[in-house]
Amino acid sequence: MQRMGVAVRNGGDEGIHTFRIPGLATTNDGTLIGVYDIRRRSDGDLPGDIDVGMSRSTDGGGTWEPMKKIMDMGADPDSRYDGIGDPAVLVDRNTGTIWVAATWSHGNRSWVGSGPGLEPEETGQLMLVRSDDDGVTWSKPINITKQIKRPEWSFILQGPGKGITMQDGTIVFAAQYQDPPSPNNKTAHRLPHSTILYSKDHGKTWQLGTGAFDDTTEAQVVETQHGLLMLNCRYNRGSVRVVMTTEDMGLTWKKHPTSERALIEPRSCMASLIHVDRELGMKTGNRLLFSNPDSTSGRHHMTIKASMDNGFTWPTENRLLLDEGMSAGYSCMTMINENTVGILYEGSEAHMTFQRIPLENIVNEPALKKQK
Repeated sequence: MQRMGVAVRNGGDEGIHTFRIPGLATTNDGTLIGVYDIRRRSDGDLPGDIDVGMSRSTDGGGTWEPMKKIMDMGADPDSRYDGIGDPAVLVDRNTGTIWVAATWSHGNRSWVGSGPGLEPEETGQLMLVRSDDDGVTWSKPINITKQIKRPEWSFILQGPGKGITMQDGTIVFAAQYQDPPSPNNKTAHRLPHSTILYSKDHGKTWQLGTGAFDDTTEAQVVETQHGLLMLNCRYNRGSVRVVMTTEDMGLTWKKHPTSERALIEPRSCMASLIHVDRELGMKTGNRLLFSNPDSTSGRHHMTIKASMDNGFTWPTENRLLLDEGMSAGYSCMTMINENTVGILYEGSEAHMTFQRIPLENIVNEPALKKQK
């Protein structure tokens, strides 16, 4: 079946070389907020001439307003253009505030060049912007690096993708950090760990959890039960997803029974995970959606999968193929309403492809009726 999509952004738009790294969220007013990298000169990662762009839709993704640049740390070529990118978006369900997190590379201060310390000249900086008017205007960048980073770590950054509001009001982003350089132990050299970044006071102050699992990076987080967080992680050592849980805000972690078993990936690729019922404001319900390239050989076959039991099983009948072509492979989902899923993904037809998908197209009808 062919489904209509919207090319929200594509290479060449406004003279931009590449758009990458989608994040997507639905505001309390029902507006869709899409965020992504504006990669001006090439398709390469940071460091580089990269800003964070935002597209806004007030009609459920049918039309999109002109792109706004919401994070720009400068354009000095001597500082590698002060690129900022890999955004994640979060809506505080209690205040309505929209938060976007991104990493700023002052010079070569990204995945390879970032090092111990806290200053922009030493290490990558974790930056936030906020909107209190449904995404119409945005604050100046807020630097929280010194609040959350241990000086000995090599790097700290967000998801990317999206964050959540827990049932107790805590707002949470997935995050990741690199261990210190270790010249005497190459296996531990700058080892990355997925974790969580959270605020219990609506963004005034932020805290960081401990590492969930060795050699995991880009993760997404959901609350499956009250106070129980599930972290679904990119794994750099295999074509499988690592799944960890915590009941104490990342102080300790447990391996989920499905970890490294239930969900595949093309050997290290970002994926999206949302809790359908929590996104709709429900305190009960067990429906999860997961999207990524459903392959172990390459970034193709972008697929949405559904679990009706909080991620313990992912039945083959609850899967929907969106795009079988090759792409950069990243995606981010949101619930537009109780019957409709929105997904912004790096597709084979456009750099930022948006589609509206009826939930019943993903979940087989008997399972959907049973869940309701």
